[in-house]
Amino acid sequence: MATFSYEELLQAHTELWDLTFGYLKSMALECAIKLGLPNAIHRRGGAATLPDLLDAVSVPGSKKAHLPRLMRFLAAFGIFTADAPAAGERANGEAAGAVYGLTPVSRLLVDDAGANGSCGSLSPFVLSQTTKYHVKAAMHLPEWFVSDDGAAAAEMPFRTAHGTDLWGVMDRDPKMNQVFNAGMGSDTQLAMDFVIGNYGDVFDGVTSLVDVGGGTGSAARAIAKAFPHVKCSVLDLPNVVDSIPPDGVVEYISGDMMSSIPATDAVFLKYIMHDWNDEDCVKILTQCKKAIPESGGKVIIVDIVVGSPLKAMLEAQVSFDLLMMVITGGKERDEHEWRKIFMDAGFSHYKTRPVLGFMAITELYA
Repeated sequence: MATFSYEELLQAHTELWDLTFGYLKSMALECAIKLGLPNAIHRRGGAATLPDLLDAVSVPGSKKAHLPRLMRFLAAFGIFTADAPAAGERANGEAAGAVYGLTPVSRLLVDDAGANGSCGSLSPFVLSQTTKYHVKAAMHLPEWFVSDDGAAAAEMPFRTAHGTDLWGVMDRDPKMNQVFNAGMGSDTQLAMDFVIGNYGDVFDGVTSLVDVGGGTGSAARAIAKAFPHVKCSVLDLPNVVDSIPPDGVVEYISGDMMSSIPATDAVFLKYIMHDWNDEDCVKILTQCKKAIPESGGKVIIVDIVVGSPLKAMLEAQVSFDLLMMVITGGKERDEHEWRKIFMDAGFSHYKTRPVLGFMAITELYA
């Protein structure tokens, strides 16, 4: 039996508390975004005192005394910096307290983060992943694991909680549909900046591309802007694309990737495969193979390949995998699992490269 020192157990006690209350991190992050705290600090030139923040955000008088505690929490976890004020600095006759600043994390939450060529704001992405639907589904995880009867026997906790899958919820809740697609769009902007800037060669020789499950077209528009000679289309479900007005840049096609994908030089799949089980992934890739030419055609996949040697990256990868277990019937895959899917779908040649930290870009050749 393993034995641990008193000091190790004390440290473990602290870590256990941190894990137990981990849900408060995402809720506090959501609160910071909805209060507009990153934007308020940014508008003050990147440094703001508590009185500055109280003047900038809409907080009732009865809640103002609680804002320092929220800011202390967010600073402790690296969302903001908190520096001591200059000697003698005062605000309204009282000590101003800490001066809060932006970290790289909170800089990504500023609404104009895409200005001057920088990465776009990821606030919509955070809000799309902290919805009541996500939180309630996660709360059903223990019930889902131990039960094989009734609603708890569903293929994922999300269905146990809501009686349908994520796409069913978005179909019946227009606000959720809007929030989710805005979130995917914001994250896509960041991802595509990296892909196009560092791996633009994946689009060499491509004259037409279909972004399968491409939502509102953020990725397709980025590709079309960077490579004007490429005719870009988006294939997605009717509730996603039918309300999008034509923009003359991207063609929007209503359809089901499981049934058919329009003929094209390249199929683009960003954060799609992890939503589906292995059998469905093979079906999707089989349709992709039918859509591309035998000579020169390719499928471009941007997704996670689990197994990073870096602790922070691996934690992000396995967190996404647990999210997929909760809200979809899919999973994040390691290199061997990806290879099996590729081979089962009839692809024998592929190339994978790391991109965007814990993500990877894979080219499948017909």
